[in-house]
Amino acid sequence: MYSFTGEQQQFRDSLQRLLREDYPFDRRRGIARSASGWSVETWRQLAEVGALALSLPEAHGGFGGGAMDTFLVMEECGRALLLEPYLSTIVLGAGTVARAGNEAQRAAILPAVGRGERQLALAHYEPGSRYALDAIACEARRDGAGWVLSGAKSWALNGATADQLIVSARTAKGPSLFLVDRTAAGVGVRDYPMYDARRAADLQLDRVHVAPDALLGEEGEAVPCVAAIIDTAIAALCAEAVGAMAILLETTGQYLKTRKQFGTPIGSFQVLQHRMADMLLETEAARSMALLAASRMAGAPPGERSRIVSAAKVRVAEAARHVGQQAVQLHGGVGVTDELPVSHYFRRLTLIEMAFGDVDYHLGRFGRHLFDTQPQ
Repeated sequence: MYSFTGEQQQFRDSLQRLLREDYPFDRRRGIARSASGWSVETWRQLAEVGALALSLPEAHGGFGGGAMDTFLVMEECGRALLLEPYLSTIVLGAGTVARAGNEAQRAAILPAVGRGERQLALAHYEPGSRYALDAIACEARRDGAGWVLSGAKSWALNGATADQLIVSARTAKGPSLFLVDRTAAGVGVRDYPMYDARRAADLQLDRVHVAPDALLGEEGEAVPCVAAIIDTAIAALCAEAVGAMAILLETTGQYLKTRKQFGTPIGSFQVLQHRMADMLLETEAARSMALLAASRMAGAPPGERSRIVSAAKVRVAEAARHVGQQAVQLHGGVGVTDELPVSHYFRRLTLIEMAFGDVDYHLGRFGRHLFDTQPQ
């Protein structure tokens, strides 16, 4: 098992304390009902403790952290059911800028992101594309020195409130990435809440003009970059799922100790103890796979990285389904009510299972990469 450093443990303790004291469940419910679906105050607090800058390059105001540092943050996000757009802005957005952007773009964007002053959203998936990363119909054509973008995007996390969008579009040289201001002329945004109370947006780009320096990375090289970023996001989601499962394990155990039947705590029933033991085993198995995925984000060849990430996604999704279902069932009828956190954790775990590819998709991807690694 991976051992975190003393500094990492101290950071985890600080973040955990912040979210425990300032992000109780009742406050989260209020934030979920707000117009934006996230809290400006909580985002500011995350910036102050260094969570937003943790994984950004040191040259651009960050702390140079890696995937393991992101694991720590995302696990605490899962424990707190955090609604704020850490995944969309830091992992997907800033991760793409750090990987593909030139020095001027990184200097202009990343420090502001780390300070909590700018939010980003990746707009890559399109209607009908499902999980295919190369199914890009959105077009970008030259217009003088700049570009004109036209097309539709779907499921852009935080797309309605992000300051800048990272849009993939097909040019003469292939799929490319562009920085687009959300409020630019021609950008239509349809915001909607998802099943787990987080928000996403569908975008319509109608002849959106962008400057020459809006091209992010090399023209025609979007797909390998997006594939790496999506794998990073999947590893981060696995960590978030582990945090959510840990809370469900704790709260269900407490409930079984206090809920009585025939004058006896139901936690004393052996059959329920066995079910709790199964939940613990599934949670720990998921944690091991999530740590493995995070540990291979840096340095692993693309095929190996994708294979490990898919294996982790499948195992974590299966564990999340088991733990979530057991938690709801062991709570009885109240387990599905809106007033109890259990149902909200179960919803989030369900969305994590589907995000960036469901179990069937990742089983297929794992098999393809496994076959590719076999000796001929």
